[in-house]
Amino acid sequence: MIEGRESPPILRVAVPVPLYGGFDYLDIGDAAPTPVGSRVLVRFGRRRLVAIVIEHAHESDVAAARLRAIEAVLDDAPVLDEELLGLLRWAARYYHHPVGEALATALPVALRRTRMDQTPNRHRGWQAAANESANEPAANATRQHELLAAIRATPHPTAHSHLLARFGSVQAPLKALERRGLIEPVDLPGALEHGVAGTAPALGDDQQVAVDHLCALGDAFHPVLLEGVTGSGKTEVYFQRMARTLAAGRQVLFLAPEIGLTPQLIERLRTRFDAAIGVLHSQRSEGERADVWRAARAGDADIVIGTRSAVFTPLPRLGLIVVDEEHDGSYKQQDGFRYHARDVAMRRAQQRGVPIVLGSATPALESLHNAEQKRFAHLQLPRRATGAAMPPIRVIDIRSRPLLGGLSDPMLAHVERHLAAGNQVMIFINRRGYAPALSCHDCGWIAPCARCDAPLTLHSGGARLQCHHCGANEPAPPACPSCGSKQLVALGAGTERVAGALRSRFPDVRIARFDRDSMARKGRLESQLADVASGATQLLVGTQMLAKGHDFARLTCVGVLDVDGGLFSADFRAAEHMAQLVTQVAGRAGRGDLAGEVWLQTRNPEHPLLHRLLSDGYDGFARAALTERREAGLPPYGHLALLRAEAHDMQPPQAFLEQAAATINVDEHIACWGPVPAPMPRRAGRYRAHLLLHATRRARLHPALDHWQRVLADLPGARRVRWSIDVDPQDLL
Repeated sequence: MIEGRESPPILRVAVPVPLYGGFDYLDIGDAAPTPVGSRVLVRFGRRRLVAIVIEHAHESDVAAARLRAIEAVLDDAPVLDEELLGLLRWAARYYHHPVGEALATALPVALRRTRMDQTPNRHRGWQAAANESANEPAANATRQHELLAAIRATPHPTAHSHLLARFGSVQAPLKALERRGLIEPVDLPGALEHGVAGTAPALGDDQQVAVDHLCALGDAFHPVLLEGVTGSGKTEVYFQRMARTLAAGRQVLFLAPEIGLTPQLIERLRTRFDAAIGVLHSQRSEGERADVWRAARAGDADIVIGTRSAVFTPLPRLGLIVVDEEHDGSYKQQDGFRYHARDVAMRRAQQRGVPIVLGSATPALESLHNAEQKRFAHLQLPRRATGAAMPPIRVIDIRSRPLLGGLSDPMLAHVERHLAAGNQVMIFINRRGYAPALSCHDCGWIAPCARCDAPLTLHSGGARLQCHHCGANEPAPPACPSCGSKQLVALGAGTERVAGALRSRFPDVRIARFDRDSMARKGRLESQLADVASGATQLLVGTQMLAKGHDFARLTCVGVLDVDGGLFSADFRAAEHMAQLVTQVAGRAGRGDLAGEVWLQTRNPEHPLLHRLLSDGYDGFARAALTERREAGLPPYGHLALLRAEAHDMQPPQAFLEQAAATINVDEHIACWGPVPAPMPRRAGRYRAHLLLHATRRARLHPALDHWQRVLADLPGARRVRWSIDVDPQDLL
């Protein structure tokens, strides 16, 4: 170094690799140090990676002569501000995950690998033609009329992506409208939706009380649990509180659990608020997500609505967070950075000093416990906003009954009765495919997955076998590979088989199937939902994507085909999830002027948990479940972390977890349970084992995890396994 010249500043950066802590590099250039929160390009081993500057260091544990310099600074200004960077570093510490991978999760994919283009992508939109002709679509061109009305309803150009999300397939009818001279294409500068101010509906008494309470709490941090029966108008309560926030010039973050719920929410937001709306979920393109992220960071998006990862969206004017369906398991990331978006949102609201509303008809037991402990304000909407009665839930005992594609004769009779009255029926079975397994009638062979300890699922009407765990896919065999018999039978039923049975029984009724397989094509879900809403589709068959958020006025009967799985699972949360799912599905019936009813098929009608749910509702079930959790010391009365290990051989995970358990000082406040094989011991060709850490107090759990974070990588068996820590695990699978 030349005498008198200062050495370059040291930057501590977070690199997206599975290693804890930051890494030191020398800054470049003669200007001020690269700001914290900026992206930089670094050489890490033999790779070039995009990293985030997390602090300026005065000294390094690495000798100055050995420090590499960063290769480039990728941003004119930090992509993560101080508040968001602090939230992410907290989340990395709480979930004991490498900070580099945690920070990468918060960035759109486009920003993880390239320079941030300051010029937004151009997005296609449509507007009503300036000189409209009288060449209106034909009377039977229903979709053209719907699209034209939607485009004319707003003074702003309507994004093509919005029309696709709302109506499904739109290319042909839009081109037809363009040829008629009724609409014209425009280029939109960004990926935001623009809403139009609408009239708020009159509130019911319960809703008004909830809105008044929310507004009286003010604009500082205060968590509120809004518990309302299905159809009670929780969304309108959100909107009333959001209107106050938007009027004050602040931004709103609205989290929804599933992509299937967002089109309806977006449409309601667009017709209610004169605001710029950003939509973030996995079905949007990388460019669209980057543009929404950029607009939110610039303060141009007034409302950001998205799924789990949207909780990390930069919002400089953030004034309110809403978490809809807060109990939903999809808020928990199940691999990689295993954060829970609801809990991260709570921390973000606390750090930022803004209110947060958690809404659900079936709150998580943890949230109900927080309300009991007065950590959350608890507002309740016990009645439906329309005044409609909650549908009665009754049981069909299917023991000794023959089943047609999973449907009993009594269930089919109820379906027929409601269809004959011109109403809609929903059949719910939380299992996709044709059947859960293919078996030989002669020798009992069941088609196995070669890489998982699980049977293959029959798909495509029985023609193919798929593994829902590793993705294996193969033709169904013509004969049993064990004994040669051709007497192969499908065991059980999935959505495909149920829909097929209903088509054979009701050939003149239009049926729609809702599951991940049938809705894979972009726009398909929205198109199917539009047909249901219009009444064109009378019979719905689907998985949990139908369980919540949908409001169909003529849906009067709901049938649930299998509730028994949740009654006998080894997972202590299974009964809670079953009760939530049944309650949510039941809430789809009778939401309009027509009375509804719900029928559950079960082989265990006397089961005490099911009996409690049916007799006392979800509230009664939750009280009983909380009592059981308290006696067992399980969450929310105890605190868990799961150490997972897997390898291509059976022995290394067990040996590694035994070594990990030996490092914990067990006492009356902390215990290690295991190690034991995972409920599915082999998955995708890897053998899996678990070690569960239980603490009576959270303050005792995290020091033990800090210890693990320091020592696990150096254990003798660590190099032979792939391991991860899951804090507050939502399933033990």
